[in-house]
Amino acid sequence: MEGFLAALVLSFGVIFVAELGDKSQLMALAFATRYRPLPVLIGITVATTVVHLASVAIGAGVGAVLPTGWISLVAGVAFLGFGAWTLRGDSLTEEERRKAEKASRSAIITVGVAFFLAELGDKTMLATITLATQHGWVGTWIGSTVGMVAADALAILVGRLLGRRLPEKTIKYGAAVLFAISGLWLIFEGIAELT
Repeated sequence: MEGFLAALVLSFGVIFVAELGDKSQLMALAFATRYRPLPVLIGITVATTVVHLASVAIGAGVGAVLPTGWISLVAGVAFLGFGAWTLRGDSLTEEERRKAEKASRSAIITVGVAFFLAELGDKTMLATITLATQHGWVGTWIGSTVGMVAADALAILVGRLLGRRLPEKTIKYGAAVLFAISGLWLIFEGIAELT
C-alpha cells in the first residue's frame, strides 16, 4: 500500500505541474468556450485514462516504442485545421443552437479524440512512462490521470468564465489562436523527436 500511495502522490504532483500551461490545458480552455463544461471534462477524462493506461503499460513493459514524432506531426496539422475551422465559423439557427447546448455526445467524442491525439507522445505521456518504470503502474496510472484532469478542469473553469464575459468574435479568434498554438507546438515537438 505504501508503494501505491507514493506512486499516486508523486505521479499526481508531477503530471499536474507538467500540465500547467501545456498545450492540452490550452485546448481544454478553447473547448470550454465552445461546449458545456461536463462533456469537455468527460472527453478529457476518457482520453487521459486511455492514454495514461497505455503509458504505464509501456513504462512497465517494453519501454517507449511508439513513433511519437510522426503522431505529433499529424496531430499538429489536425489542430491547425481545427484553428482554421474555428476562424471560418459555423452559423447556427436558434433551434440548432439550443440542440448544440443540449448535445453532449458529439462534444465528448470531439474532445476525447482531440485530447487522445494530442497526448500521444506529449511530455505528460512520456513522464507517465518514466514514472511507471520506477513506481507501481496502478498508482502511477491513477495519479497521473487525476493530476491531468485536475489541471485541465482549471482551464475549463477559466474558459467558461471568459466565455460569459467576452464577445463571441473575441472568443472565436482566441480559440483559433489557441488551436493554432497547440498545432504548432505539436509540429515542433514532432520535428524535434524526428531529428
